[in-house]
Amino acid sequence: MGTVMSGPQRITGLDRSWPLHDGAGSRQVEALAAARCPPHGLMHSAGLGVARLALALAPHASRIWIAAGPGNNGGDGFEAAMHLQRAGLCVAVTAVGTPASRPADAAASLARAQDAGVAIQAGLPADVQADLTIDALLGLGVTRGPEGALAEAARRINAHAGVRLAVDLPTGLDADHGTALGECAVQATHTLSLLTVKPGLFTAQGRDLAGQVWFDDLGMGPTAAQVALRAWLACGDMAARVCAKRRHAHHKGSFGDVIVIGGARGMTGAVLLAGRAAIAAGAGRVYVSPLDPAASGHDDARPELMLRPGLWREAPALLSEATVVCGCGGGETVREALPLVLTRAKRLVLDADALNAIAVDASLQALLTARQARGLATVLTPHPREAARLVASGDAAAVQADRLTTAEQLAARLGCTVLLKGSGSVVATPQQTTSINASGNPRLASAGTGDVLAGWLGGLWSASQALGAPPDAHAVAQVAAWQHGAAADATSAQGAMTATCLLRQLSRAN
Repeated sequence: MGTVMSGPQRITGLDRSWPLHDGAGSRQVEALAAARCPPHGLMHSAGLGVARLALALAPHASRIWIAAGPGNNGGDGFEAAMHLQRAGLCVAVTAVGTPASRPADAAASLARAQDAGVAIQAGLPADVQADLTIDALLGLGVTRGPEGALAEAARRINAHAGVRLAVDLPTGLDADHGTALGECAVQATHTLSLLTVKPGLFTAQGRDLAGQVWFDDLGMGPTAAQVALRAWLACGDMAARVCAKRRHAHHKGSFGDVIVIGGARGMTGAVLLAGRAAIAAGAGRVYVSPLDPAASGHDDARPELMLRPGLWREAPALLSEATVVCGCGGGETVREALPLVLTRAKRLVLDADALNAIAVDASLQALLTARQARGLATVLTPHPREAARLVASGDAAAVQADRLTTAEQLAARLGCTVLLKGSGSVVATPQQTTSINASGNPRLASAGTGDVLAGWLGGLWSASQALGAPPDAHAVAQVAAWQHGAAADATSAQGAMTATCLLRQLSRAN
């Protein structure tokens, strides 16, 4: 964001990390930008940016309907309408809300649109007859869902089968948390975020409601850099810091050892998936230690894996030097391994049943929190239900309502890195800026994909020891989450992606 942009730029899918500003930070950026502009200048630029993107998204459109709310978001819509009308399109605008409450900037833009010949309607059309609709109803600062005429306008937008472009935020989306406010949030196909990029566009329900995200700095260049970030949108540019380049002089010992512990009776598939992922991610040697004593002594699909039941108990020196992944399919049996693992493992990834065991055992929590002071690094990889157990609320909905804060509070309390899985996975570490993962899609909602992520993270972390200065846990977690999601994004198939297919795609792509 150090250069002035020339109009909207696509965000989602880029291999560049982006700064994210919450509502309070975005207001600060807006105030700084407004001080640099003539009266109404920011709104003029915003409306032009919206019109440019609308023309690019639907170059053959002839009819456009804009739903304009009573605030400045509506003003952006009036400005866009004026530019689209001048471009020769048939533009209809429904002004929703109380005219008396309209801010001065928005009132001036309404007058400009009327002077340009834009048809301003007071009532909602029974049926939207347009090639493209623009949601300019509600934007930043909204704390409750749309009601009354605003809610009905949102329903009209959602019923439109074509391109649905949201200005700054889809109406009804919380900018900070990514939660839908009320029952009538707009489901946009595209969103143009103005001046700043908001975290709520990329986590929880944000990606479903925002569609493809675009950004326009309105010619303000580095203004946003003057205001503190809420988080980073983490993309593929982090990989170079974590993935070691293999050199001829390297040997398997250069890339470290991984021990994967889990696989209680009836769940050995989970620990094998994690082990396969660890070796595919580049670990030098991978030991799989099933908790089921009857587990097979080898993996036919990956004979390079060394299956050693009880290894965590029998090889304390190895445990102290290896990267350990613990919990995948561990069941209740994993409790037996945790005290020794928490005490000795130099680098530790805790997943699934290991997290559930720690959530209900104060002594295990004490061992976990002591690791940071001893210089031992830990990454937790909970899904929302597991995170809810760790915060002792048991309320996964509350976790989803504020994913960033939940991950940060867990990281601070337990002294570790937390990778909170889900749409827009969150990575939080004490004293570091939180990140939201930009990759992934609903195909990852399939059994075993979390085991693959845990194993892949462990393998990356182990292999990174070949770098002169190995990266910290936060960077490794960011890259693992991004590569995991990018593997799903790289396939065009529909439906759920099996864990085996995911691992195959991960191996090809990296």
